[in-house]
Amino acid sequence: MDSDGKVSILLVDDQPARLLTYESILSGLGQNLVSARSGLEALDKLMRQEFAVVLLDVSMPDMDGFEAARLIHEHPRFEKTPIIFVTGVHVSELDRLTGYKVGAVDYVSIPVVPEILRSKVGVLVELYLKRRELRELNRTLALANERLAEANTTLQAEKTRELQMLNRDLQRANTELEQANATLQNEVAERSRVEQALKEADRHKDEFLAMLAHELRNPLAPILNAVQLMRKKPLADPQLVWSRDMIERQLAYLTRLVDDLLDVSRITRGKINLTRERVEIAALVTRAVETVQPLIVDRGHQLAIDVPDEPIRVYGDPLRLTQALGNVLTNAAKYTEGAGRITLIARLSGDAVEIRVRDTGIGISSALLPMIFDMFTQLRNDTGRSQSGLGIGLALVRKLLEMHGGTVTAFSDGDGLGSEFLITLPVISNDAVRVSASADSRANGHGALADVPASSDTSPAPEVRRRILVADDNADALESLVTLLELGGHEVFSAANGALALEAAEQNLPEVALLDIGMPKLDGYEVARRIRAQPWGRSITLVALTGWGQDSDRRRSGEAGFDSHLVKPLDLDKLMELLGRLPVKVAQPADNTAGSSLA
Repeated sequence: MDSDGKVSILLVDDQPARLLTYESILSGLGQNLVSARSGLEALDKLMRQEFAVVLLDVSMPDMDGFEAARLIHEHPRFEKTPIIFVTGVHVSELDRLTGYKVGAVDYVSIPVVPEILRSKVGVLVELYLKRRELRELNRTLALANERLAEANTTLQAEKTRELQMLNRDLQRANTELEQANATLQNEVAERSRVEQALKEADRHKDEFLAMLAHELRNPLAPILNAVQLMRKKPLADPQLVWSRDMIERQLAYLTRLVDDLLDVSRITRGKINLTRERVEIAALVTRAVETVQPLIVDRGHQLAIDVPDEPIRVYGDPLRLTQALGNVLTNAAKYTEGAGRITLIARLSGDAVEIRVRDTGIGISSALLPMIFDMFTQLRNDTGRSQSGLGIGLALVRKLLEMHGGTVTAFSDGDGLGSEFLITLPVISNDAVRVSASADSRANGHGALADVPASSDTSPAPEVRRRILVADDNADALESLVTLLELGGHEVFSAANGALALEAAEQNLPEVALLDIGMPKLDGYEVARRIRAQPWGRSITLVALTGWGQDSDRRRSGEAGFDSHLVKPLDLDKLMELLGRLPVKVAQPADNTAGSSLA
């Protein structure tokens, strides 16, 4: 090694052009490059100085590379000097074996790939430097050992004392290390316990949200029944009419909050399933506007809609897409002061449709804009107070659109300057619809029950007088639904628990049985199974009436024998449509032994 810290690399080749090539390639290593044009010249240079690596041409006159390598490694000084053979001809396995026997560590083929040559030589240089460092370290250690031996002769007692002190220090260090390891193990165990507790708490949270939504739906059902009952009776007092309409609006809002709670639980568990079909953008906009129209009218906003005449189709779940667009419109209406302006514009842009919703509302601050689609984020008005709501509507929008391959983006120039939301969805061709529909049909073939039986007949359902059994342990829900059905001209029987429902079904042989799931004594599932087990019960149309509405609940209803699954609070129009579309069934009389089989 030179005084400047560089090492030497010997380049041996009988062709000057190749030597220049090697020098050009290896100059980037920053080491001393020494050239030799023959094996003898290479041996001469090796006798004069030390080299980190030798780059040796195999085919040279007078003395080929194999012979030169053998002579180099026979010398004790150079027996560990690494040699890289350079060859321009095909090297057989026998040739390689010969090369390795005479000391070669690697081969490089001509034409030389600069990066490969530079890398291989660089590695050997690094190894040489490491060996040099190790030799120097060994030399230093040897000197230190000599001095230690000298000191040991005269200072044995001191050494013993120092060794004793060192042992005490080591013992103390070992004790501290053991304590640290024990602490670390405790921390790991505690972290694992906390993580498990968090997972358990998250599971309990999801269960709580689902249970909360279910429990909220139970009181909502009789309230909605009462409002629908009030609509069937004339009200002369304008204040009573206003009160009824106000209750209905707030009930619809509360129902949406319950649905949002359930959707939060489903999103966190990845349980939202899409029922995809071809959706017209114009129809989607119409349905979304209908959901938010009462709020827009109540606040006195102007709503301008601009949708192209030509059909634009997307492939998705119409209910979920309506929910997403409706949430954006609701957000615009809620955060815009009275008599504001909301604009909805839909345009085709390449392979996507863009839906822009602009408002003249309170706007979004630059600090809040990046978080606007995060769960539980709420906007604030100019007084600094948060608006009402759970702050989950826009988070649901983003998730639902992502599930459809779409996006949503928010823009605002700041507080008081309004907002704009841009929704994009991929448009489809007819072929794409057929392929996707086929895939969804295969993926969703688990038999989940629909809210209303499908029918190709779009004409109004005929009014048919039915024999109906209603079973519910909530007295208000039971009585109000019975009253509504009786006002509709139906013959209605009621039962306050599952056991009474089974008795009433056997005694009265209804055409339709509306069964609450969570009843005492016998739940709705068991009542349905026992009814289906009887000859007289096979022709009865069984409808599950429950606050649980997830796909797993619908599957369980189907497995128990239900024909349909309706979620509380019950939409009376849906129920009437279902009843009107059912075929007229005549239940078979029970035989004399039917009662004994129900025990």
